[in-house]
Amino acid sequence: MMLNKLYARRDRVAKMRRTVDVGWIMKAPKAGVVWYEPEPFRQNLPEAPDAKSVQKCPGAIDFDSRHFVVKCPYDLHLRLTRSPDGKPQLLNVQGANSAVRSSVMSQIMLMHPQSEWRHPERPLLQFVTPYVFISDEPVWINQLPPYLDYLKTRRPGLMIAGRFPIHIWPRPFMWAFEWHDASQDLILRRGEPWFYVRFETQDPTQNVRIFEAERTQELDDYMQSVLDVSNYTNRTYSLFRQAENRRPEHLLVKKK
Repeated sequence: MMLNKLYARRDRVAKMRRTVDVGWIMKAPKAGVVWYEPEPFRQNLPEAPDAKSVQKCPGAIDFDSRHFVVKCPYDLHLRLTRSPDGKPQLLNVQGANSAVRSSVMSQIMLMHPQSEWRHPERPLLQFVTPYVFISDEPVWINQLPPYLDYLKTRRPGLMIAGRFPIHIWPRPFMWAFEWHDASQDLILRRGEPWFYVRFETQDPTQNVRIFEAERTQELDDYMQSVLDVSNYTNRTYSLFRQAENRRPEHLLVKKK
């Protein structure tokens, strides 16, 4: 009961503020420097001479400003092939010249078994990322494909988007890709936009400010309690209320 009253008070205070704080951490055990920090989306367009240009449209500016970019850490050229028994498998086209060693490929990505695909002809890949977002206020995060950027090489499928509440469910992101055109290679370039994140707050007029958070023991313990629960249940959303009841009041600490 006391915790519910604290959350209610916190929610009332949050509604009066124009900015909501969101922290991010990188849960990377090694090679953490290859990962880019999340950053605000920017078009990097020349100054528009006309006051009526698209660059100065308030609606477009507000829409763009609510996206944050996570850049791809890898240079990878992947191709779908078939094993002698007909099962799909991945080929690292660059072989010994690849920027990513073959010995670590299984650590950064996996191909789901065919029984877990959404479509029998569309293989599903999943890359592990270390990004975790956290807020002390009710915030839902959306993971989206980089649809505001024009990529030099079109990816032969769809990134699978997702949405969940980061204030009660801080967990590392995955980058999941559904391969639609098996005749085309998947080429990832380091530094290109990999995916976007966008945040939903209780008041849609509020802005979101992101910063690197401190990885405290309290945050680590709470993250551990929600980590990998999908291995034990198919209804993770049903656990949100239980997770919220066990959540400490404050988890977000800005890194000094």
